[in-house]
Amino acid sequence: MTTMTDASVREFKMPDVGEGLTEAEILKWYVQPGDTVTDGQVVCEVETAKAAVELPIPYDGVVSELRFPEGTTVDVGTAIIAVRVAGGAPAPVPAQAEAAAPAAPAAPAAAATASAPAPASAEEAKPAARQPVLVGYGVSTSATKRRPRKGPEVTVPAPAQPELNGHAPAADSPCPLAKPPVRKLAKDLGVDLTAVTPSGPDGIITREDVHAAATPAAVTVPVAAAPAAPAPAASYDGVRETRIPVKGVRKATAAAMVGSAFTAPHVTEFVTVDVTRTMKLVEELKQDKEMQGRRVNPLLLIAKALLVAIKRNPDINASWDEANQEIVVKHYVNLGIAAATPRGLIVPNIKDAQDKTLPQLADSLGELVATAREGKTSPSAMQGGTVTITNVGVFGVDTGTPILNPGESAILAIGAIKLQPWVHKGKVKPRQVTTLALSFDHRLVDGELGSKVLADVAAILEQPKRLITWA
Repeated sequence: MTTMTDASVREFKMPDVGEGLTEAEILKWYVQPGDTVTDGQVVCEVETAKAAVELPIPYDGVVSELRFPEGTTVDVGTAIIAVRVAGGAPAPVPAQAEAAAPAAPAAPAAAATASAPAPASAEEAKPAARQPVLVGYGVSTSATKRRPRKGPEVTVPAPAQPELNGHAPAADSPCPLAKPPVRKLAKDLGVDLTAVTPSGPDGIITREDVHAAATPAAVTVPVAAAPAAPAPAASYDGVRETRIPVKGVRKATAAAMVGSAFTAPHVTEFVTVDVTRTMKLVEELKQDKEMQGRRVNPLLLIAKALLVAIKRNPDINASWDEANQEIVVKHYVNLGIAAATPRGLIVPNIKDAQDKTLPQLADSLGELVATAREGKTSPSAMQGGTVTITNVGVFGVDTGTPILNPGESAILAIGAIKLQPWVHKGKVKPRQVTTLALSFDHRLVDGELGSKVLADVAAILEQPKRLITWA
């Protein structure tokens, strides 16, 4: 590794991109030694305990050295890249890079700039918005430029591809297009991306493509249908165990859940409710002009029902301050929605959800889910939650006993909605039924308060017109 001592070399250190984070894993480098970078250009993507985050460089220069390879977990405050700023001598190239460098010299950066196409409109010619300032680096006074999404094609030597499942990719195979979370999923599942047929725009490999390559084709069976015969066990070529490092989101989730389970005394209550009218309302809202193009599903109405129940019972929206021995009642609701992603379970929240109309809440839910699926949920989106909803019903599960998120007093679990025999108006009829489970911190929520909240949610879902009369 080359040691940098010249005064013109600037070291970019791993910042704390969240609150109190101590480490992050380097997922992807977007630059290599010898590349020219500008202030605000994204140079790498890292995964913290809360989210995948792109890191912009805070100055102009030429990349001198990448201190760590992809997949390395680095402590906050450790230098990860060295950049030779303007006025310094030519950037030294590490020995490893010299050995792998092609005989022909790379084209000068100026030539690439000259060949770049001109902006198609005045809007494209405007300077890009500044990147958010990273903790510990202050505000840069130079102009900020975003890393272009597309540019002139430049031929670069492809990095050596690791062997997957014992087979090395062909030497002339092109580098597959996939986002970092999709690459990580493929790595975890042992899928060779060069053998995956992409279905995304511009030939991008999606998570669905990776899953399709990892498992044999199967027929999707509705939850209410009879279960299919169990699939044959997957073959692991004689490997009896697989060890997966616990890091990133999974590591943070495990620590938080252990802390919550052994700190807050949990109580869970259950109620089974007829949601036939709610399901009818969902179908009606899908046809409503104001809801066109918006995400309308049972979760939307359940979220609204919980917000109404919190309004009627505000003491449920609180936290326990151990240091000051106080109960902190929140007069705002940051509604967390548990989301399963390839990186693990995350709980982003909708800020000030109590003030949102139904269309606004639908927009927020749609944006939250889309961002989580892309693996681009920001750390700030997962901070400050006050109460959470977890929808285990999407997996065909009747219900569960959810564990509180640290700092919150309640979490509502939604079970699968199934057609079941139910006594309705004195007769047994097939009705849409689900089971709700509410876990709460018994230090600040007693049985009466928890029961009132759960009963209010159930009453609204049984008679959704209460959304109008109670809201």
